[in-house]
Amino acid sequence: MHDIRLIRDDPEAFDRALGRRGLAPLSASLIAKDEKRREVIGRLQAMQERRNAASKEVGQAKAQKDEARAAALIEEVGRLKQDVPAAEAEQKALEDELAAELSGIPNSPLAEVPDGPDESGNVELHRVGEPKPIHDAKAHYDLGEALGLIDFEAASRMSGARFAVLKGGVARLERALLSFMLDLHTGEHGYTEVAPPLLVRDEAMFGTAQLPKFRDDQFMGVRLPKKDFSVGDLNELITRVRPHMEKGEPYDFFDAVFRFSEPLWLIPTAEVSLTNLVREQILSEEELPLRVTAGTPCFRAEAGAAGRDTRGLIRQHQFTKVELVSVTTPEKSLEEHERMLGCAEEVLKRLELPFRTVTLCAGDMGFSSQKTYDIEVWLPAQNAYREISSCSVCGDFQARRMNARYRPAEGKGPRYVHTLNGSGVAVGRALVAVLENYQQPDGSIAVPEVLKPYMGGLELIERAS
Repeated sequence: MHDIRLIRDDPEAFDRALGRRGLAPLSASLIAKDEKRREVIGRLQAMQERRNAASKEVGQAKAQKDEARAAALIEEVGRLKQDVPAAEAEQKALEDELAAELSGIPNSPLAEVPDGPDESGNVELHRVGEPKPIHDAKAHYDLGEALGLIDFEAASRMSGARFAVLKGGVARLERALLSFMLDLHTGEHGYTEVAPPLLVRDEAMFGTAQLPKFRDDQFMGVRLPKKDFSVGDLNELITRVRPHMEKGEPYDFFDAVFRFSEPLWLIPTAEVSLTNLVREQILSEEELPLRVTAGTPCFRAEAGAAGRDTRGLIRQHQFTKVELVSVTTPEKSLEEHERMLGCAEEVLKRLELPFRTVTLCAGDMGFSSQKTYDIEVWLPAQNAYREISSCSVCGDFQARRMNARYRPAEGKGPRYVHTLNGSGVAVGRALVAVLENYQQPDGSIAVPEVLKPYMGGLELIERAS
């Protein structure tokens, strides 16, 4: 989240940065809201000071036997006591309004990020490996179904679209990929493995900026009702819903019910859980960099992906991903970004999968990112590179939302940490890439050399008997 003080200090720079993301200038409206907030704070402080001073003057007036003045002062104190709560409520309302607007504004891109409106402006950094020619390359979903090891129909019957059932050698291959990646990142890259919660509160989703802007892309789990759900709560619920029902108006009944529930969000990525490990903490500089990794199921509604990758495993509601998260000092965050990219790329090098790395342009970056590298793996059936990992440096954007800080070694006051996240890598998409790049003429799948120790001696995935 942006700091309103920095916006006040250089509104032109703030607007220029947002302009690179295709957004209209916002500094003037934000500063106007902040000026109104500051005016109320000043008025409130003056009222409180006057109330305290008048209270002292009451005693002085009584000591001087000036009953008329004492009565007037008592009346003034009483009036101020009534006015202060109203001013405090006004201050809170203005602060909430400003915070809500700031929370919906994306991070500012670094100066080195290329300009561009969308993926057409992305800049290729390098390519590794040469795609092997595969005659009449089949898509992963055709390969999996022909082997009897990927079942979309069974998944659809129980869960609907964008789910899959993996079986036999393909299920084992997915598990092998997950174990291999975690072993690599913990054994050679210095990350600590974490088994985090898959359900998190609003505050955690806000901290990494999935909320409020991307609410529709998330899945929510709800426990109803709260233990202290009372008759009064029921009456309030009825009061909220009844006017709309009587008028025949559409009304989201579940939004009203959620007010009395205990909502928890299913994580769209382990970035949420791992980054929030430091929320509301003050770390010592000696603890940094903090590097953690997790391999978890992830859940996304894919509300903005209608019509895209409707077949196969590329864009599922539930998928597995290995996440890398770093927490470091501002001085080391860009260096850590390059390091994280190298860790993610090493996964594909060991799997001997061709890939390319691109720097995303300002118009194609994620909401929280200052700079992002995308790694795109080669998929023979599509004759194209497809994204398998994004590695982003977020500066203090998430740290401000989480109030995550560290105390510098030289003893100065706490500063916000810098956070980074990256896929190390998306297991489902790595599975797709292995199936397509290692397919054999008879439709079987050769097991990559690095995965053989994880496959119980299996070297070739063939049709289930």
